[in-house]
Amino acid sequence: MAKSTTKAKPQAAPSVAERLLAWYDVHARVLPWRSRPGAFADPYAVWLSEIMLQQTTVAAVGPYFRKFLTRWPNVGALAAAPVDDVMREWAGLGYYSRARNLHACAIAVANDHGGVFPDTEEGLRRLPGIGPYTAAAIAAIAFGRRATVVDGNVERVVSRLFRIETPLPASKPEIRAKANTLTPDLRAGDFAQAMMDLGATICTPKRPSCNRCPVSELCDAHAAGVEETLPRRGAKKERPVRRGACFFLTRADGAVLLRKRPAKGLLGGMMEVPTTEWNGAELDKAALLAQAPAKLSWRRVPGLVEHTFTHFHLQLAVFTAEATAKAAKDVDGIWVGVDELSGEALPSLMRKVVDHAMPDLGPLFGRKA
Repeated sequence: MAKSTTKAKPQAAPSVAERLLAWYDVHARVLPWRSRPGAFADPYAVWLSEIMLQQTTVAAVGPYFRKFLTRWPNVGALAAAPVDDVMREWAGLGYYSRARNLHACAIAVANDHGGVFPDTEEGLRRLPGIGPYTAAAIAAIAFGRRATVVDGNVERVVSRLFRIETPLPASKPEIRAKANTLTPDLRAGDFAQAMMDLGATICTPKRPSCNRCPVSELCDAHAAGVEETLPRRGAKKERPVRRGACFFLTRADGAVLLRKRPAKGLLGGMMEVPTTEWNGAELDKAALLAQAPAKLSWRRVPGLVEHTFTHFHLQLAVFTAEATAKAAKDVDGIWVGVDELSGEALPSLMRKVVDHAMPDLGPLFGRKA
């Protein structure tokens, strides 16, 4: 019998998605908001974690996520909570508009959607505080929708896979378009998390572990030996410096004066040690003391409290005084015992101010200014 001369077709090499999903099935990070590979996650947990993870590390978010989930186990419970309680639990996590939007979104889901998150990107983006990235992440991870999720880790992975040399942020549209070509129709949520995990653990900003990467053979930057140079970034603008002062006022019983910041604006709705406006070019003592909450014998604490926001760097002088009986009664704000300060909705900046004003007690919040 004659042998067949028909050659078998060579099998196509596994795609980026196939290789990454196989790797993810074995190496997925265990995170408190995740489900096991192949299963959809709880939309509430995905939404909560994604809001917290904006501009914040996984390590920092973990304790806050667990605390929120314990106190408010579902979106209805969070919607019913006073916003001040939400801000208090968020204190220290930063970017406080996220907390206000979180509460507003919970109310919208509870009141307008029967406590059930929309399952499409379009529906999710109509909710307060949910932008394109978060909508895609929830749609893919919680509902299995084919959605392309692009965070900082994914930007780095895609820039290297396709050797995109246009600097960020100008390269963002190209990165998103290339990422979309990789996203599979099935298991899009697992693929998104695999890309994030790859960027966080292997395709790191410095010294990527290409020898352990499941897609190194398909990586154009690795082939050219330029992986560490990507993604390129445009020159950063120098942050301007603003200056001001805080007034750490105590009462005879040791209580500290706090006040609530306006709901809108930077650190909106958070508690603060009374402060001046943050626009001074120089720290002029007379000009600063003119904005003090009361006319008292203020003493300046040596040194400065420094804090960097997204768009500027802040330097604060700190003044301390003990209120007279009349001043303690007349000043605007609330008096809080020192042992209760850690339970107030004080942002990181104000926690630094408290620690700076009370150096003899040691860092109340576990950090020094």
